[in-house]
Amino acid sequence: MEYLEFELPIKELEDQLDKCEIIGKESDVDVTETCKQIEKKLAETKKDIYKNLSAWQRVQLSRHPNRPYTLDHIKALCGDTFLELHGDRNVKDDKAMIGGLGKIGDQSYMFIGQQKGYNTKTRQYRNFGMSNPEGYRKALRLMKSAEKFGIPVVTLIDTPGAYPGLEAEERGQGEAIARNILEMARLKVPIITIIIGEGASGGALGIGVGDRVMMLENTWYSVISPESCSSILWRSWEYKEQAAEALKLTAKDMKRMKLVDSIIKEPLGGAHTDRDKAFSAVKDAIIKSYEELKNLSPKDLVNQRMEKYDAMGVYKD
Repeated sequence: MEYLEFELPIKELEDQLDKCEIIGKESDVDVTETCKQIEKKLAETKKDIYKNLSAWQRVQLSRHPNRPYTLDHIKALCGDTFLELHGDRNVKDDKAMIGGLGKIGDQSYMFIGQQKGYNTKTRQYRNFGMSNPEGYRKALRLMKSAEKFGIPVVTLIDTPGAYPGLEAEERGQGEAIARNILEMARLKVPIITIIIGEGASGGALGIGVGDRVMMLENTWYSVISPESCSSILWRSWEYKEQAAEALKLTAKDMKRMKLVDSIIKEPLGGAHTDRDKAFSAVKDAIIKSYEELKNLSPKDLVNQRMEKYDAMGVYKD
């Protein structure tokens, strides 16, 4: 188990509890009461820490190395029914963007999302979850296939941004993302979007237009990362915590500004602390959203989606 800096008080208490239990097993000393006191203090400390997380701490949790990624969610949701589909039929198969057909219960869905790696080798293989233009074109191809057969689309967002390399720009990175936004806005099947980790910039927006847009509790969604914002405004990454607060990028901020529809609650400490509970919450959110959308006609579906996005940013004095 890896701990973030603000979680170190929890680590200390857990270490104390482990030592206390070992003493109880290896000696005749009754440590039951001591262990109970430590457990009580541990529970209170966890509650106190996670109840008062700053924006930057939530950004850190969204990047936790043990946090479940897109394929983890899909495998938990679909089991053996998931069939991954590859390629954009133009350049190549982008490993940072994955997609395919899967079932939750008896209902088929087209799943699309960014995938990060678990170690150095797989992170390089997945390009750190940063898609090239062919990744967005693959996503669009899969969405169009879903539309053709009347299959709802589920997108799972977890990316530090679209790949900013020269070759990506040469192959039309901006156009690919813009095309996806346009086509998703008028897609004639339900689109359910969930931010499961990082939701940065156009990299997230390229698969982020949905009838229902939801965020897991410890995720973020913004036009720019706190580090990049800090480097632009202060010419240094040292002000990333201030940038995170100023950007209003947490799930609560997004919900308050009506940029997302709902927040999916995570287990105490983050999705990585109880994966099954996190997967179950995501599954329930998808099923509930689809039940609300499935009886709408394609015309009503597109009209509601257009109205939803037209209303964003509108205010009265």
